[in-house]
Amino acid sequence: MVALVIILLAVVVLAAAIGQVHISPGAVTASLMHHIGIPLGTLPDQTGEDTLWNVRLPRVALAIIVGAALACAGALLQGVFANPLAEPGIIGVSSGSAAGAAGVIAIGGLGVAGYAVAGGAFLAGLGTTAVVYLLSRSGGRTEVLTLVLTGIAINAFAGGLIALFTFRATPSARDQIVFWQLGSLNRATWDQVAIVGPVAIVGILGALALARRVDLLSLGEYSARHLGVDVERTRKISVAIVALLTAAAVCFCGIILFVGLVIPHIMRIIVGPAHRILIPASVLAGAILLVLTDLGARTLVDYADLPLGMMTSLVGGPVFLLLMRRERTKLGGWA
Repeated sequence: MVALVIILLAVVVLAAAIGQVHISPGAVTASLMHHIGIPLGTLPDQTGEDTLWNVRLPRVALAIIVGAALACAGALLQGVFANPLAEPGIIGVSSGSAAGAAGVIAIGGLGVAGYAVAGGAFLAGLGTTAVVYLLSRSGGRTEVLTLVLTGIAINAFAGGLIALFTFRATPSARDQIVFWQLGSLNRATWDQVAIVGPVAIVGILGALALARRVDLLSLGEYSARHLGVDVERTRKISVAIVALLTAAAVCFCGIILFVGLVIPHIMRIIVGPAHRILIPASVLAGAILLVLTDLGARTLVDYADLPLGMMTSLVGGPVFLLLMRRERTKLGGWA
């Protein structure tokens, strides 16, 4: 955990320093320390200060929040489902958010405000998850398999809605819908950080509060019930927390894939399955991954900002395949 915190701090300074306007890591550190009331080192010039605090640090801060929220959601969902392949998208929140954003853009066109798009994405994500959960209940209980299958069906329906909105939108609005779905942090502001940050903190604290009950769920429903766990209530709260974290994470920056799937899987290999450690480790590792990925997105090609969702997919897909092959080989599944 200490190593992850140190790595995160180093990555934040690195990401804030690199860009079209070069700022030395020492100047970045001096500026950060100065703003918390500790004079240290030489501050950057006025152009560097403006670039740092108006462009780069809001983007870095939002990347930390989004990465932490998605990784936390993935760790909690994998624990509740007792399946390391589970990720937030299976309960419909990501596709629902995308459908909500696409609908707002298609109806309002380019004249729609950014907060309207974010609000539509957030509410649609929560609403879609609620529909998935309600449709998967039977006899007062929620079966994991039914929840997953319902999520697949709702995801397909949401995909159809997105296609419909994209088809009916004007060419300019269509481009905006496609760009939103690819994911990006290039419009990050401190206002967005102030909106998403508290929601993510509440969700992460809620996930930590459930850590012991999620650990007991790994023993099986029967054993967990005999150890005093209200299985249905725990699942209901967990799904609500996952929906809140994911909807808040994607509402401003669009769909970001694989963070909620790969990071908890890697951290489980490193720190073990105990969720009181796994969840905070995933939070820190998710923040590190997204800050580094966003740094690559804005620096790999000169004067271009690559889609963040594309970057996480290109990195996350091969990494996850390697992890899966490693686990199968360890269990003797592959020669």
